[in-house]
Amino acid sequence: MSTAETIHTFLDREAPAQQAFLAELVKVPSDNPPGDCARHAARTAELLAGLGLAVERHPVPADQARANGMISATNLIVRHRFGDGPVIALNAHGDVVPPGEGWTKDPYGAEIVDGWMYGRGVAVSKSDIASYTWALLALRASGAPLAGTVELHFTYDEEAGGNIGPGLIMRAGLSRPDLVIAAGFSYAVVTAHNGCLHLEVQVDGRSAHAAMPFTGIDALEAAQHVLGTLYAWRRTLSRRVSSIAGIGSPQLTVGLIRGGINTNVVPDRITFRLDRRLIPEESPTEVERELVELIAGAARAYPEARVTVRRILLVEPLVEGPESRRAAAILCRHASAIMGEPVTTRGVPLYTDAPHYAARGVPVVLYGAGPHSIEEANAHRADERLPLADLRKATEVLALSLAELLAAERA
Repeated sequence: MSTAETIHTFLDREAPAQQAFLAELVKVPSDNPPGDCARHAARTAELLAGLGLAVERHPVPADQARANGMISATNLIVRHRFGDGPVIALNAHGDVVPPGEGWTKDPYGAEIVDGWMYGRGVAVSKSDIASYTWALLALRASGAPLAGTVELHFTYDEEAGGNIGPGLIMRAGLSRPDLVIAAGFSYAVVTAHNGCLHLEVQVDGRSAHAAMPFTGIDALEAAQHVLGTLYAWRRTLSRRVSSIAGIGSPQLTVGLIRGGINTNVVPDRITFRLDRRLIPEESPTEVERELVELIAGAARAYPEARVTVRRILLVEPLVEGPESRRAAAILCRHASAIMGEPVTTRGVPLYTDAPHYAARGVPVVLYGAGPHSIEEANAHRADERLPLADLRKATEVLALSLAELLAAERA
């Protein structure tokens, strides 16, 4: 049999085992926040070792985890050398957003209904831990003459920005890949995506009895003026549109707010956090400066209140380069053949771990298991789901693409 036929037959035979592996990943919670993910990493490493893979465990020091807003994390690396040649790393994250409300299925149940598996993280991106693992297993089983190494990087801080996951792997020199394929969320092959800036705004006033509110400084009143200014300014972002298909315009969301002491007390402190999505054409430095100046300007209307701004997270946008374009073309060709429809490159308006590799000059492409869109997957929403047929197909696309990228004659 040809390499392609051997891979196809292997993945058909292994589909039940791959699905069971994914179900085990879903059943172990790894919500971030709170970000206590060492247990999930331990279970993942155990499952990988059971498949005959040598797993390196790199626990993140506790102080670094805390500084990153997490409790625990362990980075997992699997390396399989086929011969002399390039190193291709496959990166997926095991941490997930908390389930939230509105589920009709157990978010940790991995229930299968009409060919779809349901559960938090089943699409983003525990499915790609499964797809990348079985792509490597298929290559290993194929016996194809390959030149190079495949690495699996399974990390646990994507929801917090990736600084102690891929960022730490690269800073510590634990890997020096020549190309990275990172978790994807749809049929498309992604070569560009937005960046993200998180800011925390703290408004300090002075508490007072509700019977005499004029003796205090109402932090909430000042905060609502700042918020109103931000929301009014948000409407102007629609005038900025990326030239990259699929990206759209920048976005601004205030996602967290807290404060107050009691119903009968003038609030002395309000804090809120905002999420600003950056299109690839924007400068992160300029975006942050613009927001800080906007907030400071609004705060001047309440001079007795003190307003401070602190950066929580900054993820650079991902942009396409020549090497990522070549890898993307190979993925698109195999995906179009396996999926039975044209699969092209595009940008997406979310952010990923990929810029931690790109910042070191490593070309990155995003591709993995997933339905046609993140909306269809209910990603980050209730009843997150994945069609298992697509898990099987995406794994074959990855295996065939890796075989071509590592072909001995190409090397």
